[in-house]
Amino acid sequence: MASAKRKITLSPSRDIPFDRLVLSQANVRRVKAGVSIGELADDLARRTLLQSLNVRPQRTDEGAETGMFEVPAGGRRYRALELLVKQKRLAKDAPVPCIVQQTAGILAEEDSYAENAVREALHPLDQFRAMQAMVDKGAEVEAIAAYFMTTPAVVRQRLKLASVAPALHELYAEDEMTLDQLMAFTVSDDHERQVQTWELLAHSFNKSPAFIRSKLTENSVRAADKRVRFVSADAYVAAGGSIVRDLFEADDGGWLTDPALLDRLVSEKLAAIAERIGGEGWKWVEALVDFPYGATRGLRALGSSEVPMTEEEAAQVVALEAEADALSHKWADEPDVPEEVHARLEAIECEIGALADRPQIFDDAEVALAGAFVSIDYDGTIRVDRGFVRAEDEPAAEEEEVADAAEPSNDNEPDREAGADAGGEECDGSGADAEEDTLKPLPERIVSDLTAWRTLALQDAFAASPQAAFAAVLHALVLSIFYRTSHETCLELSVSTVCFPNEPAGLRDCAPARSIEARHAAWREKLPTGDADLWDALLALDANEQAMLFAHCASLGVNAQAEILPKYPNGRISAHGVERRIVHSHVLARVVTLDVVAAGWRPTADGYFRGVTKARLLADVAEARGPEFAGMIDHLKKPDMAREAEKLLEDSGWVPEPMRTPALEAVGGDADAGHADAVPGTDEAVTGTEALGGEGDGDGDWDEMPVAAE
Repeated sequence: MASAKRKITLSPSRDIPFDRLVLSQANVRRVKAGVSIGELADDLARRTLLQSLNVRPQRTDEGAETGMFEVPAGGRRYRALELLVKQKRLAKDAPVPCIVQQTAGILAEEDSYAENAVREALHPLDQFRAMQAMVDKGAEVEAIAAYFMTTPAVVRQRLKLASVAPALHELYAEDEMTLDQLMAFTVSDDHERQVQTWELLAHSFNKSPAFIRSKLTENSVRAADKRVRFVSADAYVAAGGSIVRDLFEADDGGWLTDPALLDRLVSEKLAAIAERIGGEGWKWVEALVDFPYGATRGLRALGSSEVPMTEEEAAQVVALEAEADALSHKWADEPDVPEEVHARLEAIECEIGALADRPQIFDDAEVALAGAFVSIDYDGTIRVDRGFVRAEDEPAAEEEEVADAAEPSNDNEPDREAGADAGGEECDGSGADAEEDTLKPLPERIVSDLTAWRTLALQDAFAASPQAAFAAVLHALVLSIFYRTSHETCLELSVSTVCFPNEPAGLRDCAPARSIEARHAAWREKLPTGDADLWDALLALDANEQAMLFAHCASLGVNAQAEILPKYPNGRISAHGVERRIVHSHVLARVVTLDVVAAGWRPTADGYFRGVTKARLLADVAEARGPEFAGMIDHLKKPDMAREAEKLLEDSGWVPEPMRTPALEAVGGDADAGHADAVPGTDEAVTGTEALGGEGDGDGDWDEMPVAAE
């Protein structure tokens, strides 16, 4: 007959005064880790003991109990209670809940080890849910952070994780999703969208957190966008918009989920600013988020003057500069400069810049003919370009003057008909010589013949004087660039500034465009308002200034764009002409050592990858990073592939073929010929400096070329 299994008897529990407890040397915990004893003591003071101490009766050598109990398991709780007693926050004889271990044959060390090792830490998901439950019951985030000795930011992160779709929680609990992946889903509050995104990734090779974030935010607008900076995120939220943020990664302020609302706010604010600008008296005001590059081309810019600083403003600038100098001197030798010092220096710089940016004064009569462009600058600030006159708004008197200048005068035509025959001999109607009582102007034909000869002589002398030629060409270039209706030159020479028939989006905001615009504005400010004074102004510049102005004017005529050829040729452009243009652009690029990457170009999804085929995109990635990286994204859909390609090539330095400057081929087997440009029409190779007229020593001395006033 089988005997019944013996029932387990649990160790009894009892309250034991604290002063009858001693810490056992059998406790296996030696290394200090986790929550400190002080923090644990504060927690015990708030919520008391949540777990009883494991104790054993102390016995004499004969086996009799001494009335004292040693603590082999629960040593940290014992030390926390001991600290509370020392702080007089707990009575020394306060009863302590204990489990009295009576099991014979089990070592105290075994109890200590089992309590610390034979247990399972709380799953992170349970932590998230527990904190959410506390919030649901009215607990404040700051209070929860204080309870668990952590920061409010950590609590908010865990609460955000708790808000993810329950279906994804279950996947995370079953280890089918990593914590990093779960964190990536917090950038969206739409549970349905979260689940759909995970289902789309079910058969995808790429399930990285970055890819998940990009999928969830593809229809949103980054808070760093210049439109958001323009209207402010606060205004967007106040209008009913929502922003999702990534509490686990830097997100530049999050993503705006309602692009239509953002565009409406931008349009309304731009319209209001345009109305205010129009109140200044301008004939027209155009307002857009972005204007195309060269929007002011062909328009006459009005001259203006700056409003001078008042004595108070000048004194303020001096005071700010003195403060900046004092701060810089004080912290010059310090390795760690406080953030508030950096912030103050930046604030001072902004204040000085605002004071230095003086308002412009225009002539009231000209304001009535001109207009202004209102747009958003790259940093989100308002940009107002005032004082541009359209051709159709030019005064009628100026139009007539231009017409008269272009039409030859016939004042001397009767003299030529009556006073000269086909051979140029003078005669009267009767054939007799007659002495004129008064001198008449020379006949136009004579004037034309004489000045033709003089033109050739001037050309010949011109060619023998490079300095004068440089000054005259510079004068003509500046006239064509800065004075659109000018006729103050005898050189039939001008610069046809380049426009872009197929302009990419955002071209006006790129770094080279901003640099060109700033340089042009600086020269416009320095040159005289009237072209009649230009020649003397140019001669007053030093040699380097003349050279820099010459280079600026010439640069605006550089065209290296491979234009899209029309289906039916119109004579303006041809495939052969575009090809020759591109070939010569490579010559110039080598001379100036063009580096488009250093200039700020990057292969982005919107700017490049979405416009090419999948095959081309994968070939580009393979060329830049290797075939293995192309294989990582070849299974993706085109939009996702473009975004991943942008990340893979972000800092690669790679550029597509049309943006590269091909290396020169060796000529005649000469090793140095690979660094020379062939001059069209010759069999010789010259360096870039030689092609510009230098001596070929690579040291172009511009100081000898321009003409500067003594």
